[in-house]
This record gives sequence, structure tokens and C-alpha cells, in this order.
Amino acid sequence: MTSRSLRLMDAHEIRVRLGNLSPQRVYQITNKASFPKPVAVLGAGKIWLADDVEAWIAEHRPSQRLPTD
Repeated sequence: MTSRSLRLMDAHEIRVRLGNLSPQRVYQITNKASFPKPVAVLGAGKIWLADDVEAWIAEHRPSQRLPTD
């Protein structure tokens, strides 16, 4: 049996990951139909799977992809 860690991202982490965009711009991006749906909506905000966000970045913002080993 293998264990896999589940990484989550909130709007602030997405903001930082995309280059410190404004909160308003992150709101616009995360509400686009092409952006992954959140896995949870909490009192403090929405939560996304980090793998889904990274896949979206790779497709829609290739210049901001994380380097691969």
C-alpha cells in the first residue's frame, strides 16, 4: 500500500503561485469556467487540489510552470 499526500491550495496560495496577483484578479481567474472547481467551500474561502491548480497553470500559463526534476 502506498500513501499519497493530498496537497491543497487556498486563494492566497494561488495568488502567490501566480506571481502575487491582486486578490481581485485571483477571484476573476478562479471563477473562470476553465479553472478547476474547488474541492471545498469553507467559511474562510474556497480550497482547491494543488495538482488541479498546477495542471491548469501548465495549460493556461506555461511560463509559470514549476521546474521539473
